[in-house]
Amino acid sequence: MNTKNTTLIIIAYLAMIIIWSTTPLAIKWSSQGIDFIAGLSVRMFIGASLAVLLTLFVHKNIPMHQKARKVYQASALAIYGAMMLVYWGAQFIPSGLTSVLFGLSPIITAAFTLFLLSSDSFSLNKIIGALMGLIGLAIIFIDRISLGEQALLGIIAVLCSVTLHSWSAVWIKRLNEPLPALIVTAGGLLYSMPLFAISYFLFGDPLPEQLPSRTLWSIIYLGVMGSVVGFVSYYYVLSRLSPSTVALATLITPISALFLGKWFNHETITDSIVLGTICVLSGLIIHQYYDFFTKKIRLMKKG
Repeated sequence: MNTKNTTLIIIAYLAMIIIWSTTPLAIKWSSQGIDFIAGLSVRMFIGASLAVLLTLFVHKNIPMHQKARKVYQASALAIYGAMMLVYWGAQFIPSGLTSVLFGLSPIITAAFTLFLLSSDSFSLNKIIGALMGLIGLAIIFIDRISLGEQALLGIIAVLCSVTLHSWSAVWIKRLNEPLPALIVTAGGLLYSMPLFAISYFLFGDPLPEQLPSRTLWSIIYLGVMGSVVGFVSYYYVLSRLSPSTVALATLITPISALFLGKWFNHETITDSIVLGTICVLSGLIIHQYYDFFTKKIRLMKKG
């Protein structure tokens, strides 16, 4: 691997971590002074426009054969369904907690892989890791119950969002259509735009004449960085590094998102959230890296 490629991978990996860490807080800010459906719809319009222009510039066209359309449909499911749920739920819970819940996505994805792709790789350590994640989730649930029904509904909505996102990823994997990441992103955004438009006209409030500057810049940031640059960075890194290395980001972003929410949005981090986060991340480490570490230890002993 030459120096140029290594530099690009490092830049893409850092971009991915920064975007994933800041997205929950930006989602919260993008709904201040504006209906969340309106904010989300504007974000996705910006993202779709940019993704299509970039795709036409880089790849000249967006394939529309039958299998490609199925991939776009699977992508649109996550873009529309998961985003609607996480935007609604983010109104009622701290932004950092949203990132912690999304940290469960590798475990949920592995469960869908087991059933939808007939994988037999759900070993004992993966089961233990999943149980640790569930224990952490239960601790967070108990903490949020004390804060009222809305906080609990917010957690459930974000969990449903994570589940849809994970199911969509496995569905795309099952389709096994080798489309570039930028094309998948553009196609998914295009297929989801009519759904966002219908939702806005049926349920969204009219856009105010003037948006608060923080809300406006959050929407633009999410449209450009969250909807396009984040996806492209993720798929670029995934194509060049091992999945276990890429998954390290899911251990970093919940912690950084929690502190960003505390520093910039004055969100409270309770002892229960800390304990639940430790359990979730510990479960993720056991689930993702137990085999990796045991293999390294065996090699060291042989050496």
